[in-house]
Amino acid sequence: MKTLKKFMSEFKVFALRGNVMDLAIGVIIGAAFQSIINSLVNDVLSPLIGLVAQTDLSYLVLNINDVDVKYGSFLTAVINFLIMVFVIFLLVKGMNALSSLGRRKEEEKPAPTTKKCPFCLSEIDIQATRCPHCTSELTEPEISEPKAPNLTEEVP
Repeated sequence: MKTLKKFMSEFKVFALRGNVMDLAIGVIIGAAFQSIINSLVNDVLSPLIGLVAQTDLSYLVLNINDVDVKYGSFLTAVINFLIMVFVIFLLVKGMNALSSLGRRKEEEKPAPTTKKCPFCLSEIDIQATRCPHCTSELTEPEISEPKAPNLTEEVP
């Protein structure tokens, strides 16, 4: 009796896990969605394809030695599968886009590889100690932009 209670409590923990419930909901929704896809193929697409082939796909039969090979039903199942895979692809793509919106990280800017010479304002390598254009000696380790004059200071 104890082992049955332990088994039931373990089963309860397993069955009520989030992943199992998500999977069950996905299977139920998938089964309902499959009936919609079947109706689309059987009631809409097969008759339209049948207009070209002058027959309904599901009734295409090949008779070999009194054995019916229903290749029309197989073609219908293949069309169902392809539509289902395409719709699932679109759903996964949409869900990935939605999840990335919520967790969008700011892309880190790469470290600068150039800087501006404060004398001639030419772009030079970040590690340069002398400007190759004006030959000025660069004393500051990183000069990214020339400093704008301070307009609030009083001029003597």
